[in-house]
Amino acid sequence: ISVLIIAASTSATISPRTFFETPPMLIMFIALGKWLESIAMRKTGDAIHELMSMQPSDAVLVEVDGQNDIISENIINVELVQVNDCIKVLPGAVIPVDGIVLKGSSSVNEALISGESLPIDKTSGDEVTGGTINQTGQLVIKALRVGSGTTLSHIIQMIDDAEASKAPMQMLADRIASFFVPGILLLSSLTLIVWIIIGYSNTDLFVGDTFRDFNATYRKREEALIQFSFLCSISVLAIACPCALGLATSTAVKVGTGLGAKFGIFIKGGKPLEIAHRIETVVFDKTGTLTHGKPKVVMFSTTDWRKMDSISGKNLLIALAGTAESSSEHPIGQAIYTYAKETFARETLGQCDDFEVFPGFGLKCTVSNIEQLIDQRSKSHMDRKYKVFIGNRGWMTRNNIKVSKLTDHELKSQEVLGRTAVIIAMDDSVLGIMAIADTIKDDAKIAVDELRRMGLKVVMLTGDNIRTAKAIAKEININDVHAEVLPEQKILYVKNLQENEKQVVAMVGDGINDSPALVQADVGIAIGSGTEVAIEAADIVLVKDNLLNVVAAIQLSRATIKRIRYNFFYAIIYNAIGIPIAAGFLQPVGVILQPWMASAAMAASSVSVVTSSLLLKRSTKQIKI
Repeated sequence: ISVLIIAASTSATISPRTFFETPPMLIMFIALGKWLESIAMRKTGDAIHELMSMQPSDAVLVEVDGQNDIISENIINVELVQVNDCIKVLPGAVIPVDGIVLKGSSSVNEALISGESLPIDKTSGDEVTGGTINQTGQLVIKALRVGSGTTLSHIIQMIDDAEASKAPMQMLADRIASFFVPGILLLSSLTLIVWIIIGYSNTDLFVGDTFRDFNATYRKREEALIQFSFLCSISVLAIACPCALGLATSTAVKVGTGLGAKFGIFIKGGKPLEIAHRIETVVFDKTGTLTHGKPKVVMFSTTDWRKMDSISGKNLLIALAGTAESSSEHPIGQAIYTYAKETFARETLGQCDDFEVFPGFGLKCTVSNIEQLIDQRSKSHMDRKYKVFIGNRGWMTRNNIKVSKLTDHELKSQEVLGRTAVIIAMDDSVLGIMAIADTIKDDAKIAVDELRRMGLKVVMLTGDNIRTAKAIAKEININDVHAEVLPEQKILYVKNLQENEKQVVAMVGDGINDSPALVQADVGIAIGSGTEVAIEAADIVLVKDNLLNVVAAIQLSRATIKRIRYNFFYAIIYNAIGIPIAAGFLQPVGVILQPWMASAAMAASSVSVVTSSLLLKRSTKQIKI
């Protein structure tokens, strides 16, 4: 605009010579690159807020006597709870602080800490963790850790610390550009100086067809010399614009992340996509990641049942157990109830009365109206009642029900496999057992085998007990198993792999307890069906809950990095050929590159890099999705 104003004010008769096309392009591509970079820098700020929401705002403060019976109670803000205060926790409530049970028995869902899908029985003397959920019975606990000292607060702090300690990855384009840009500025200046020196030392050089336009335009040869020297210098700057280098990474990353999204792999920016190709160790959580995270009946046996009339022993076992557990809130009971409904293809079963639960042992009740379930051919409408007991060995002993050696052997064989086995008894006799377990996902073994085939080390890291962990690991061919691991131990294990063993680590998890390790890992991968906290903390989210997408994400990263390297090769070759021509190396043969030609070549290089990146879409045939 300033040039146009000056030209108009001086009544210029010819259009001023300008080169406006290059600066806008430079500014646009630089701004685009910065914008893409800012998107790739997004991280897990929302995860902290999700975790903090797990802690209740209020607690029931109670005063107890010498027998730990409640004398008085008062609702207070959880921030006012002090160490050694006594707190009442109702069934279904979130435990507000870390503490020890003074009175009561219950089952506590500790998936927040251990990731274990089955609740843990708690009674007097057992420790409980703030943020976990009390399920079945009322508890009176004494606060041991409050405020920032609770386990939940430590998890929040670990996510924060791990995020802060992760150094930003140096992009290959930035490293090259840090040398390239100053180098081009220096080369452009040298081009100007060298041509001026050559022109003054050999004045006959600017004679001939090549410089006819210069000699016709300028009255002095010196003017033609300066014009030509500046032309070559500007052409070097124009053709060597690092746009192609900048687009080499950003366009490939954009195509790669788009492909991932198409197949249910949500990649949060370019950084995890770039790092994933260097992964050497993949660490899996167990519950909800390799397994479904929900207990199911996987086996039942009618070892000691007494045949009554023409009733099928198997149907009798399932009908009694399913009807009895219809009143239970325990996940194991719900698994048995669901199994019975599926077996009989009915939404309702028999009648359950006199239902009583004894935490840590089992239940007892009276079951009736099940004749149509156990024998569909039966036309009997008699209201026969069955006294049912379901629980562990201790529960059978407590009710004077003898457990035979055969049944005990069957129980042990299931427990060795890491399953939870319960005994079902009617009146004074054992009918059989049912085994409940968290079942392995269908694609877990395939994914593990494929990762090992790619040369990666596969590890299982779980808060579950060692027996169950080893049983699951054996089925899916994982040799390196670490069980009964707390969240802080998970993050220490990942750190050890990174710092001591110099491994690039991917962590695959789904629970809140996995979140610190997901952030600490070089690449955190969350299962889409997992908790919001884990999803927010992860770098990659598997939307379709398909473990083969862990393999696909790594393969996609490798394909993307390969394409980025091709792009850099094209950009470097382009500059290696174009810069010497722009600098006037071919002037002796009559070839001179005008600045507008250099700008066109620069645009062509950018288009070629984008086209190369789009070819990444063809690599999906080699990616296992």
